[in-house]
Amino acid sequence: MSFEELGLIGVFLFGAIPWFEAIAVVPGAILLGSPPVLTVVFAVAGNTTTIFLFAYAASQIRAWLIKRRALRGKTGESEKFKKAQRSFDKWGIYGLAAIGPLVIGTQFAALAAVAAGVKPLKTSIAISVATLFWATLLAIVFVVAGLDGVPGFDSEG
Repeated sequence: MSFEELGLIGVFLFGAIPWFEAIAVVPGAILLGSPPVLTVVFAVAGNTTTIFLFAYAASQIRAWLIKRRALRGKTGESEKFKKAQRSFDKWGIYGLAAIGPLVIGTQFAALAAVAAGVKPLKTSIAISVATLFWATLLAIVFVVAGLDGVPGFDSEG
């Protein structure tokens, strides 16, 4: 296995880590000399994997919490949930998807969207597309600025 292949596996794994994510991994990997297009593909693939996991886990957790509240004789949503719902209603899934990668992280944006009632698949797709957009934009900026494989940062010296 080549150094580049190992690096791309690392990009995938680091892209999957909450708050590290694709948009943090892409610039660092490009600085270290990783090919920009492959870096974006692997970072977003890793990130998307955990976005789907978080969204579907959040769906299960939400169902469990609603059932638990019903068993305790409580109707409706909690006040904390209502407050979160009002914030979500202001921005919607697409607003959350657009700013989530930059502000709260993609996985936590997925949790918030599903908790607000958006279906896990719609949430996962919207946030994954936004992540791909931001990661691609960062890669383009780094390449245009000449920061791809900066001497002293890459493996070739």
